[in-house]
Parts: sequence; C-alpha cells; structure tokens
Amino acid sequence: MKVDYPKIIQGGMGVAISDWRLARTVSMLGQLGVVSGVALEIVMIRRLQDGDVGGHVRRALQAFPFPDMARRALEKFYIAGGKADGRPYATIPLHKMVGPRKLHELCILGNFVEVFLARDGHDHDVGINYLEKIQLPHLPSIYGAMLAGAAYVIMGAGIPTMIPGVLDGLSRHEPVSYGISIAGSRPGDDTLARFVPRDFMEGDHAPLARPRFLPIIASNVLAVTMLRRSNGTVDGFVIEGPTAGGHNAPPRGTLRVNERDEPLYGDKDVVDLEKIRELGLPFWVAGGCGSAEKLREALAAGGAGIQVGTAFALCDESGLAEEYRRDLLREAAAGIARVVTDRRASPTGFPFKVAQLDGGLSEENTYLSRTRICDLGYLREVYRKDDGKYGYRCASEPITTYVAKGGTESDTTGRKCICNALVANAGHPQIRNDGAVEKSLLTTGDDLAEIARFIPPGQVSYSARNVIDTLLAIDT
Repeated sequence: MKVDYPKIIQGGMGVAISDWRLARTVSMLGQLGVVSGVALEIVMIRRLQDGDVGGHVRRALQAFPFPDMARRALEKFYIAGGKADGRPYATIPLHKMVGPRKLHELCILGNFVEVFLARDGHDHDVGINYLEKIQLPHLPSIYGAMLAGAAYVIMGAGIPTMIPGVLDGLSRHEPVSYGISIAGSRPGDDTLARFVPRDFMEGDHAPLARPRFLPIIASNVLAVTMLRRSNGTVDGFVIEGPTAGGHNAPPRGTLRVNERDEPLYGDKDVVDLEKIRELGLPFWVAGGCGSAEKLREALAAGGAGIQVGTAFALCDESGLAEEYRRDLLREAAAGIARVVTDRRASPTGFPFKVAQLDGGLSEENTYLSRTRICDLGYLREVYRKDDGKYGYRCASEPITTYVAKGGTESDTTGRKCICNALVANAGHPQIRNDGAVEKSLLTTGDDLAEIARFIPPGQVSYSARNVIDTLLAIDT
C-alpha cells in the first residue's frame, strides 16, 4: 500500500516547545505535527496547578479511557484559578528502575493529554518525539501516547533497537520491557524496566493502532544497526546532522575543538544519503534544513522530505515562552544571534546547542549563581552500587553528592541543569524556597541566524503557516 508521507516533519523540541498547539497547527496544514514527549507528566501537572487556562487539560482528561486514573490526577493537582504567585509547584517522585504506580499513571496521562489535544478537531496524523537516553519513563509514556492515537513515534539520542517490539506489545496491551543502560552493570544483573498495561487498564479495551517508528540517526552504520538488531519493524529514518538544535551526536573519531571549545565535525560525520536510499525505507533529512532549497535537495536525494526544528520553535504557535521567543527573534533579525555547541552543558556528555541570551544559564555568572539541585532527574545516570543495588546520579547535582555516588568531580565542571531549564523555557519555572526562579537555557539549531526569512514584511513574528509556505516554495 502506497503511503502518502509528509514532506515536512516538525521537530519534537525541548520540553513543551513542540506542544500540542504547534503540532495540531502543523498537522492541520497537511504536514506531520510532532509533540515533544519529554517530561509531559511535569508539563501536565504544572498546567493544572496554573489553573488549566482554557480548560484544555481537563477536556483531554475527560476523554481519557480510564476515568478513575484521570480523577486522581485532577484531585491531586488541579488548582482553580491557579496557584498563588511565588508559590512553588508541587513535586512528584523521580523515575527509578521500579517506579511508583502514581508516577507511571502521570506519565500515561501526560502523554495522552498532549497527543489527544494535538489530534483534536482533525483527522491528520500526529507524532511524538522521545529521547532514547531518557529511558526510565519510556514504557508508560509511549502507552499513553498510543492510547491517544499517536501515528508516529520518533526517537533519537541513542540506539533504540527495542522500541519496535515495545510498540508491538503495547498495541495489544501486553507486558513489555526495555533495557536500561546502567553504569557498572555486570553479567546476570537485571537491567530491564517493565510495564504491564493491564495493571493500569480499567476494563477491557480494543487493540491500539501501532505507530510507525522513525529513529533519528547520525550515521550510516547506525541505520544498518537499527535494521539488523531491532526487535520489530523500523518504518523509516530521520537523518540528523550536527547543526540541529538540542543534543547532538558526538563527532566520530578523535575529538577536535575550535577556539571556543566547540567540537569540530568532519567528513566522517556526513551521512551518505545514497546508501540510506539503498535501504529502501523513507527518510527525512534534519539539521539546518529550514529552507526550500534543502527540501529540494532532500527530495532529489531520494528522501521523503525534511525535518525542521528551529523555524517552528520560534513561530507564534510554539510553546516557547513569549519573552524568549521575542528576544531571540529580535536578535536574529538584527544579525546578532549566536548559538554555541557547548560540549560541557549537558550532564549526559552529549554536545548541546545553546542560544546565547542575556539572563539565562548561557551566561556564566547566572549559571554560577544557581544553587545546584537535581529534583526532576530525567538525565540522571543509573549506576550499580557495590552491594548490587542501583543508584542514580547526575553531573549537574551538588558536586559533593555526585562524588559521593562514585562520580568524578571533573565531570561536574560546566554541567547545567537542563531539565529545570527546559521546563522554564516553556513558561513553567520552578520557584525555590528562597524565592529564586529557575532560569532558561535556550537551544536552537545553527540556522537561528537565518530565521528572519520567515517573518513577513512589516511584521516582527511569523506563524507555522509562514514556515510551511516558505519551505514548500520548492519551484521558485
């Protein structure tokens, strides 16, 4: 059966930057809208604590197929009129190998809500994007997205060979497991996270549609690996280059840096699209692809199209807080916008693209003045203790705590709390007991400098439609 693939996949960016409003708009315009699947349980409960402006979260929860689960979340987190100014958001447990039931419920609900709202009012496909390295929430999160009818699951930042089998199992409400990367694990250790859908279901339900799976890859070797080692069907690829925003794959070979300590990429980091085409699956090219010319090139190389992030991240419909979007657009239009590939910022060790903006964690003084804390924990590393039990550490947590857990002090240098910063980017910053407000750390692709191409004459901002119309002008 011939599939009518989209020419444009909207990137799944940050925490709620690619939110339901943006994804819904892009899908209704005939391309593939994608929501970010990162920390959606946090996003949902903070929206509820802010009073659920517009009633959208409550509307989605009313449609959730397990009403008792939805009721528990509303009773716990919804605050009519919103929490008082200056009051911290309520917290929830951090993810672990065996997470508490209430946390898994919030993962299911948060992912359902975002996909449901993105699909509401139209019959076009909607996708969801996850990061493989944020492994512990995968299983309940994907289940929630599938309950809402996600048509695509897109995943990068790792080698997600077990996801196809997870999608197969969850579509039948069957028990599934996922291998967790554990530092210091030994042969015979149990490294699987497990999830049993029927432990959460209320009543019986028909099988779910199995989403198409698109891994995000940065090399031909990884493409072949995904096809050979995956435990189910891989439906295509997103080929991402090092100019894309967020986490980038490290350079292949010996690390070289420029005068700003940014990693340098070379010929080994260029994917041979002809070899990708020979694999016989659709593919989309990503990273610096926000132009009609790049779309033409991708199609000419045999691709289905392009994935575009930065252009959508700064459009009117994105979830990026208005003040940050406005400032970035102003700097881009003035030709002074700057993006640095910071190889130290992320506790994962992956290079991370950071837009330089006053007042955020990209400023050294702002970063140094923040009290280190790890209370969201999505980028924590699971490690094996001497007694065989598992612990959790993050290079961005307090240095003495990290070292006490077996971490190396030098690994903490320059590490930033990306988890809290990305939630702040979307307008939901945590407020500390001393009144301090978590700061932003904005990530965009290298093509931020070219973003003014989407702004119509006489205006200071642009819409998702402006982006799509510009990208599809491939015959001009």
